[in-house]
Amino acid sequence: MPKAWTDGAPTPVVLQDHAHLKDTFAYKIKRKLLGNALNRHTLLHQRLKKRFALGILASDCISSSAYGSEQILIALLPAFGLAAFAILMPMTAVVLVILTIITLSYRNVINVYTKTGGAYIVARDNFGPVVAQIAAVALMLDYIVTVAIQSAAGVAAIISTFPGLNSWKIPMILLVIVLLTYGNLRGVKEAGKAFAFPTYFFIACMFIVFSMGLYRQFNGTLDQLATNLPGAVEVGQEQGLLTFAAIFILLRAFANGGSSLTGLEAISDGVALFQQPEHVNARRTLFIMSGLLGTLVLGVSWFAHKIYAMPYESGTPTVISQIAKTIVGDGIFGSFMFVMVQLATMLILFAGANTTYSAFPLLCNFVATDGYLPRQLTKRGHRLAFSNGILLLAGGGIFLVLFTAGSVEHLVAFYALGVFTGFCLAGFGMTRHALRHKEGAWRYKVFINALAGSISLIIVIIFSVVKFTEGAWLVLVIAPILVVTFLRLRKQYVIEQEALSVKEHQKRATSITRHDVSVFVDSLDIATVGAIRYARSLNPRNLAAVHFVIDDRRAEDIQKAWAASEAVSDVALELIDCPDRRLANSALDYAIRTTERSDVELTLLLPRRAYSGFLGRLLHDQTAEQIAAPISQLPRVVATIVPFDVDRITSMSNIEIHQSHEVKPESSIVMKNPIKKTESENSEPISHHTKNVTLISEIQWRKRAKVQGQVTSIKSAPRGAAPTLQVEIWDETGGVSLHFLGRRDIAGLEVGSQLRAEGMVGEENGSMVILNPSYELLV
Repeated sequence: MPKAWTDGAPTPVVLQDHAHLKDTFAYKIKRKLLGNALNRHTLLHQRLKKRFALGILASDCISSSAYGSEQILIALLPAFGLAAFAILMPMTAVVLVILTIITLSYRNVINVYTKTGGAYIVARDNFGPVVAQIAAVALMLDYIVTVAIQSAAGVAAIISTFPGLNSWKIPMILLVIVLLTYGNLRGVKEAGKAFAFPTYFFIACMFIVFSMGLYRQFNGTLDQLATNLPGAVEVGQEQGLLTFAAIFILLRAFANGGSSLTGLEAISDGVALFQQPEHVNARRTLFIMSGLLGTLVLGVSWFAHKIYAMPYESGTPTVISQIAKTIVGDGIFGSFMFVMVQLATMLILFAGANTTYSAFPLLCNFVATDGYLPRQLTKRGHRLAFSNGILLLAGGGIFLVLFTAGSVEHLVAFYALGVFTGFCLAGFGMTRHALRHKEGAWRYKVFINALAGSISLIIVIIFSVVKFTEGAWLVLVIAPILVVTFLRLRKQYVIEQEALSVKEHQKRATSITRHDVSVFVDSLDIATVGAIRYARSLNPRNLAAVHFVIDDRRAEDIQKAWAASEAVSDVALELIDCPDRRLANSALDYAIRTTERSDVELTLLLPRRAYSGFLGRLLHDQTAEQIAAPISQLPRVVATIVPFDVDRITSMSNIEIHQSHEVKPESSIVMKNPIKKTESENSEPISHHTKNVTLISEIQWRKRAKVQGQVTSIKSAPRGAAPTLQVEIWDETGGVSLHFLGRRDIAGLEVGSQLRAEGMVGEENGSMVILNPSYELLV
């Protein structure tokens, strides 16, 4: 056989793109719905300027101002009558004080955890994994409720503008969740500038409404609304504030108002998205977000207090829509402005719901990586999103919408409990961190974080009591069950990992003195012959075929066919009685008897004939897996199933493959305007460095070349062999292997890296290689 390095031998070629299996029908459907699969190397962190980060990360938080004040009034009006509007402002002031304290606490979180600092990470690092699961469950429930409540509130804004759509409320909410899920499965980037627009649009519209409202208030033209309209929440009789019932109602109203603070943790979760210095920019953005939220909550509460904006039993029209309509009036500009406010409210609520499609799957990824959730939640899908986490979030949101009939009031009962549990654990976690490290103004940090944690804990207790009958009981029952489930999953993973870990006496995989191979046969056909051929390639000491007799006539036919066949003339056939027809037991007995000596290792080959789907399962039994399962539990015994596709032969079809890049044969290449080189040109020194990068398909054998491409494969020599490193790089035209002698690794080199290399082009096994090139890692 001619060698590439001899004169007249075939010229070596560069590596060409591999063939791929033809796409299945299911994959074609997925690609049609979701688009082409994204390359994992395109997964880059997008750094955000503060103005974009504010718009993107603050949408969930700022959108809470659209319904926080309304939820306070829903609790107060039936108990205190119109006095509820007077109580609204002090209640809002308390919420704003808590907002300030929690903001200062999360400022400390950002300073310490400069990459990601959610309550789960803080609790895990400071209290350990068990307490962290409480934070994980609380945050996961919070995110699921956020999808439901933001979608429901956004649809309520639409219905407030177009009341005739009220009968379509539930289908509209479900449609919103489905569209958000579909968009995120397609890989819609949360960091896109388009997602910043709803936040600024909503802020601008509300500031215009507030400015007009203040002008009308000062010149005495701001109207008050009627409080006895049909459909409005029932107005109760005024009563004292110091009775037990009154205090209970006040606490429930306060718990409702706490929903305005949801989303505060978004900045600390996304610190790594900011431009450098990350923690400085994140800290400033946090203060701006909290300031805007406080202003919006205060403005909505103050104008609701002034105009007597009544919440309605059906949820529409909303309080914020009544404020806008009363202030801007019914003129042309007023009608336009009212529609704009409702549009802005709807967009920011939907954008807030979309934020959780990034946070929830990421949280599930953290928890699953730690081993407390199924590992499937760590895998990225077709478009590089955590698809399983997205589907889990959507399923939970849809369930809550159907369970509560899309009522924002009922959804709030599930809401703030998870939020403030996260605030509580983050506050106490940062308190412990400050006490352990005692850096800088640590006493101040201890005070702020302990205060935030204590207040959040009090709110969690209040919420659990006053909202217990409205749905909080469900969270209080489910949360402990989920925490125990997470811990049980972790225990199972630990047990499995311990079973698979390499023990000290197993670190050296020594060879067994005697390796025998047996092939279980049920007939003599091409599948059996293929298994025998594979068995020979294992170079066993003894090769045998075994048939378990459950039908004497069939066994006799197999024995005659075996004796007459040239294909298996060198393999002995052993017939073993199986009187009870339990093949798995007989196979197990055979394996135990064969490996009685400690120096024997046995490989059992089980030919498995794969037939067409339903009809194949109906006409043929599948015993290979049943036999392999118990055998795999024996030491020094390996059961290998050798598949054979019968359906491919019966249907006369072959696997269809295609080449991503069509490679023309060498004989078809035509040189345009060939130029004869002179002797002096042919004798050009080959040691000169190449100035420009050459396409890999154009490099020439025995010439120097500078190539650049993406690393697709790294192969290092085993520890017992001479140190070598083989790196395969590809560009859009082909691939080439780089061989580094005398080393086993290159610092910073990993699969997916961009590498530029220069050296002499040689060959190995007919393919071009570059030996010991100079190289440069590209960032």
